[in-house]
Amino acid sequence: MAITLVNPSGLPEIDAYRQVSIATGSKQVFIAGQVAWDADGVTVGEGDLAAQIEQCYVNIATALAAVGGSFADVAKLTIYVVDWTPDKMPLLIEGIRRAAARLGVTPVPPGTLLSVAALDIPEHLVEIEATAVID
Repeated sequence: MAITLVNPSGLPEIDAYRQVSIATGSKQVFIAGQVAWDADGVTVGEGDLAAQIEQCYVNIATALAAVGGSFADVAKLTIYVVDWTPDKMPLLIEGIRRAAARLGVTPVPPGTLLSVAALDIPEHLVEIEATAVID
């Protein structure tokens, strides 16, 4: 594997992600922000943040598989949530848990969570982009 995830001493240990990723692979992969569209361009989970997060993770996994990678190769995620407030954290965690169960992985690379006013269309509540490194 090209990615090693760690929580250095002196930084808080967060269940949902690791603080640092160490990349040693040779191919960098930058995945465009993924929204909750299925393969036909239909929005999955309209009005349901957890379902949309799950679909975003599935879309990232699909993109990674197409280039010979997996979530084990993800060095960093950036998550954009419409009108983020801390009370949405359980929905974020639920969506990640559902994606992990569906994909059979534990996706915990470092991540950045940002609140945005809007995304491409009103039905989309979240967009997630990924950077991966593959051997």
